Amino acid sequence: SLTVSSTKLIECSTKSFSPESVRLVDGAGLCSGRVEVKSDQSWASVCEADFDRQDAEVVCGELGCGAPAALQGGLYGEGEGQTWDKEFQCKGKESLLLDCDTSDREKNTCLPGNAVGLTCSEPDDVRLVGGGSRCAGGVERYNQGEWRTVGDDYWGDVAVVVCRQLGCGSTVSVLPGNTNRGFGASCSGSEPSLRECWRRFKLFPGLTVICSGNNKIL
Repeated sequence: SLTVSSTKLIECSTKSFSPESVRLVDGAGLCSGRVEVKSDQSWASVCEADFDRQDAEVVCGELGCGAPAALQGGLYGEGEGQTWDKEFQCKGKESLLLDCDTSDREKNTCLPGNAVGLTCSEPDDVRLVGGGSRCAGGVERYNQGEWRTVGDDYWGDVAVVVCRQLGCGSTVSVLPGNTNRGFGASCSGSEPSLRECWRRFKLFPGLTVICSGNNKIL
């Protein structure tokens, strides 16, 4: 049916929201931490010497984060597992880190303290539209090059996270029934940003949120 087809379209287009091949661990959130790559169903840290700014740009983009802000060996500690045995040679435009070319590492070992840590900037990827203020309106999230409606049937927790991320204070009201339909976001209410909520691969009525902030659009 049309509904099933639309749901599948959303699922395909949001692949980068929950990547399976790379992650940042032991940082403050999804956009900072030690770089780890999935290899043979286990995670491997990456040596600083095998990873540069262009590689970092690909990782930040794959995770749905902003541009790289800091890149340093040992920044987020050492991994307990194996170390990735290739040098990445990204051009910076690839969609996925594992799409990048690689070459054999010049040295066979990665010295302690050299597991690369990466901090990506936080993108301005959530907005409220049509409410006369940046702190009121229908919830939209920027994903895969376009703004998409966010909907859910557990409205309160999503609204709390959106108001917090936008710096708009607390939630005043949530009005379900926006005529647009969008992907669901399942939040606990404690997340610092919407991207850290679980993606629900099903279409829901959009949400209209009013936060306590009153930054008027002039």
